[in-house]
Amino acid sequence: MDMAVFCGSQARPVPERKERCPVLVESAFKLRYNPALDGLRGIAIVLVLLSHAHAPMFDGAFFGVDLFFVLSGFLITSLLLMEYQQHGKLDYWRFYRRRFFRLMPALALFLGVYCVVAPFLWPDLTDIYSDALVSILYLADYGIAFFDSPDTLLHMWSLSVEEHFYLVWPPLLVLLLRKATPGRVWAPLLALWVLSTLWRIFWVMQDQKFYEIFFRFDTRASGLLAGALLAALTLEKPKWIESLQSLRAYTMWFVLAVPLIMELEWDNQHAMVWGITVVECAALVVLLSVQKPMGLVYEMLTAPLFIKLGQLSYGIYLWHYPVVRYLRADYSWPVTVVLGLLISTALSALSFYTVERWAMRYRDAGSRPARQPQPRKEPALREATRGS
Repeated sequence: MDMAVFCGSQARPVPERKERCPVLVESAFKLRYNPALDGLRGIAIVLVLLSHAHAPMFDGAFFGVDLFFVLSGFLITSLLLMEYQQHGKLDYWRFYRRRFFRLMPALALFLGVYCVVAPFLWPDLTDIYSDALVSILYLADYGIAFFDSPDTLLHMWSLSVEEHFYLVWPPLLVLLLRKATPGRVWAPLLALWVLSTLWRIFWVMQDQKFYEIFFRFDTRASGLLAGALLAALTLEKPKWIESLQSLRAYTMWFVLAVPLIMELEWDNQHAMVWGITVVECAALVVLLSVQKPMGLVYEMLTAPLFIKLGQLSYGIYLWHYPVVRYLRADYSWPVTVVLGLLISTALSALSFYTVERWAMRYRDAGSRPARQPQPRKEPALREATRGS
């Protein structure tokens, strides 16, 4: 397939064209910073913490993970589509290298500290090191679903789901781009989202246990694919998506439905059949509504507290589960929530401003594109630009 422009419904071959979509792009393979997306991450991590703290009326707060999935699928696919648009291919090594340095250092630090501290906090545990090994190999999703491992690091499943997506999605996306009609890659992505949802429902109909469906990559990939679909729609802009945006007053009902399904308890198969889909649709509506920096939803999500929590959300997610698990054994849920959030945020900040910052500097330094040869300047011009 020839290189095509993803802005607009009528994509056409443009081998040498330089312009890119102005909605999301600030520079090559970088998205313009949108603080509302960090705000959405902040809300998602609070929901997850409420769920693990066993807060009343928040049994279904595990849906917060689905917000992370949709957002991850959206951001990753947006970057991949723009790279393919510019070069007609993807640099797989660059992609996997950047993912490794963004995710692994913080995870390794957390698991290292866990292996040292956990024997003192829970001296009766015998699976500390095996749980850490399964976690760092990103096998927790299928490990929990079928082998009950890891147990003490139960929250590692979602990181495994995302990692499996990162491994298989770039080559699969390239295949779809080469086979799909230019400007209509959203169509097979829509089909994949629907099929993924039906696949999850199929296993419910087969009477598979709730946790065996909940934790697996193949039954939880729908959120990541929903985000990927939105990325393609945002860049390709088919005419019907504009009509959908004009119906925002109606589609916002999906968002209002989310608090109502928070009462879906663990082991309730309705969460697998339709609850996850409602949350995914709500996440898509919210992401669409915050593409422009205006409106009530944007203002709510850009509250400074939500933004800061969102910026530290990866680290908070890593650290919160052992912290909450320790606190909830002796304290009420309000104390567990407040202390758990404070302690997890502090540990996340410590990790972010040390190990993660170093890793990201190393990542960015090693993945800068080679400099293009510059035309020879006149002596006066070279002097004027020296040191700039």
